[in-house]
Amino acid sequence: MATALRCPDGTARRPQHFDLGTRQPYFSEMINVTDSAVRQLQSLLSQRAENSRKGLRVQVAKGGCSGLHYEMTLDERKDGDAIVERAGMQFFIDGDSVPYLRGATLDFSDGLTGTGFQVVNPNASRTCGCGSSFETTQSA
Repeated sequence: MATALRCPDGTARRPQHFDLGTRQPYFSEMINVTDSAVRQLQSLLSQRAENSRKGLRVQVAKGGCSGLHYEMTLDERKDGDAIVERAGMQFFIDGDSVPYLRGATLDFSDGLTGTGFQVVNPNASRTCGCGSSFETTQSA
């Protein structure tokens, strides 16, 4: 059974499937996904037919020099996930990571300084020098 999440107005809501193009009271500001991130996920999934039901799982875990870090894997939907869908691609966020990722932007960069998915997170009050871990000012 999926865990209920609290909306800003105090009501409980179960994680659900949603599209960032549609305004919804809780999830519309959870995570933004750039066109570049969508294209990269499309490219990754197109390489293998067995990945047709998969999406990108974006989650926050304890660890790293600042206390929290991002983990991303190709995965299938699990009970309790919030699903961000964009251009037919699905991005899964587990219920525990939602408070840390609300308002964040997921991007993909392919440049001289590095290649990969990146999270720009307004909830991070401090990041480490390597840029892979962060901390927040409040407990999410």
